[in-house]
Amino acid sequence: MKDVKRPALEGSVAVRDGRRLSFAEYGSPRGSAIVWMHGTPGARRQIPFEARAYAEQHGLRIIGIDRPGIGSSTPHLYPQLLDWAGDLELLLDALAVDTVRLVGLSGGGPYVLAAGAALGERVQGIAVLGGVAPVLGPDAAAGGVIQLAKWLSPLLRAGRVPLGVALTQLIRLARPVAGPGLDLYAAVQPPGDKNLLGRPEFKAMFLDDLLNGSRFQTSAPIHDLILFTREWGFALADVRVPVRWWHGDDDHIVPFHHGAHVVDRLPDAAMSVIDGESHLGGLGIAEEVLSTVMSLGS
Repeated sequence: MKDVKRPALEGSVAVRDGRRLSFAEYGSPRGSAIVWMHGTPGARRQIPFEARAYAEQHGLRIIGIDRPGIGSSTPHLYPQLLDWAGDLELLLDALAVDTVRLVGLSGGGPYVLAAGAALGERVQGIAVLGGVAPVLGPDAAAGGVIQLAKWLSPLLRAGRVPLGVALTQLIRLARPVAGPGLDLYAAVQPPGDKNLLGRPEFKAMFLDDLLNGSRFQTSAPIHDLILFTREWGFALADVRVPVRWWHGDDDHIVPFHHGAHVVDRLPDAAMSVIDGESHLGGLGIAEEVLSTVMSLGS
């Protein structure tokens, strides 16, 4: 497996109610800050090597954050997605970040939109890569795999603790065969994701993130699914931050029309179609994403 350079800084920050959020930093410690929110599943190191190199070359500071229940972040189920922005604000204060830009992959998309709605001018711009759309309320999008989680949400809520324990144990058992397991997963994906997961640097990044992030716990994906299938606590019209959205036109997990639906309902948003790519396509254009999001705001 390709050698993986450790983050420039890793640690955890105290947030509300005695909890902690863990993070990893890449690039320049004094550069303009970009918070990169991982997908579902994922953790703080789920940041492409191309993005890390771009940050070093351009003096940027990329911060990956473990959501509650992964890595060293205290397990916690927010009442609604909007509430997470209170923890993000405390983390930014602790890391001396005044203004920030946000990137959210897949399940990280709702989190960066929530921060855009809650934190006002502190957020300069947002990039979303194949982000999840609301499934309830006036902003809801129809269809897609996320509808299955909506139907199962009562079971997920009732069994979230034992499900989290079971998922953690399953990943621990699978650790010795994580590499071949990722190869098997890639083999049944559409061509776009199969090609990306077949690249050594992406395989190394995903394995490093999985094995480090799941070392202690893995309840965050369950919490994500519960939160995505609730009311988010804000309307898309409340996200007045400029948003740029990339979506593969062959996305098999979050349908392209979900992304188009959200972009149409955001006050300041534009869509970029990634031709022939599936769900992870945005990870393969990290330089374009970072240069674009850095052009937003003041």
